[in-house]
Amino acid sequence: MKLVIVGVGKLGLALLEGVTSRGVIAPSEIGLLDLNTARVSEISERTGAQIVTPADLPGTERILVSLQPRVFLEAADWLAQENAGYISTMAGVSVSALTRRLGTRRVVRVMPNLAATIGRSQTAITGPREATDAGDLAFARSLFAAVGDAYELPEHLFNAFTGMSASGPAYVAVVAEALADGGVRMGLPRPLANELAAKLLVSTGELLQLRAHPGLLKDEVASPGGTTIAGLAALEKAGVRGALMEAVAQATRRGDELGRDQE
Repeated sequence: MKLVIVGVGKLGLALLEGVTSRGVIAPSEIGLLDLNTARVSEISERTGAQIVTPADLPGTERILVSLQPRVFLEAADWLAQENAGYISTMAGVSVSALTRRLGTRRVVRVMPNLAATIGRSQTAITGPREATDAGDLAFARSLFAAVGDAYELPEHLFNAFTGMSASGPAYVAVVAEALADGGVRMGLPRPLANELAAKLLVSTGELLQLRAHPGLLKDEVASPGGTTIAGLAALEKAGVRGALMEAVAQATRRGDELGRDQE
């Protein structure tokens, strides 16, 4: 088996669909291992990937571990296989912790975000020299390039990446919900307000990619003495900028805590 996905949640399914649709790996060369047997059976039937058990892991080339960190502590013993490479999507679980628990330096740590489910993820990737030499890092890069953009980062930046990019969709969803609530407060119908907020964030993201700095876009929209600058003054008064910065900082610290739990 070329790849076994252990933990077939939203991310595992998105990755499976991405790599098979792009021809990175044939479905028949991918194994699925999850406690939710009904879900895995449905996915296997739909995609052609194979259902496997822990007993089938020996001989697997690479194993993608997409578990909750607390579950990994219990699963590490049977996950550890000779001559296998590992790719972990677990938040806060360091390369050193993976190496110690799996008994190999062929480990790659990755951190994608929920946009993988629509092929637009931002994924951070890192690994030690042994993972590079064995081709595990390049393999992981090819997997996650199938569901978005992949960035190789030094590991000390991983929790910051998690706190901003991996957690970011939740922050942006709160912003969208608040904008829609503001529209409803001023009289817009709820369905229209929700639709406008969602489309606003998508189009603004595309505009931001065409500019060197977010402040440039803000300045383009905010004319002297106009409506936008009045709204921006309200955001500054409410501390929205500082609250978003603190959200990233708190999420980063939580990633540090999760990592310490694994050491």
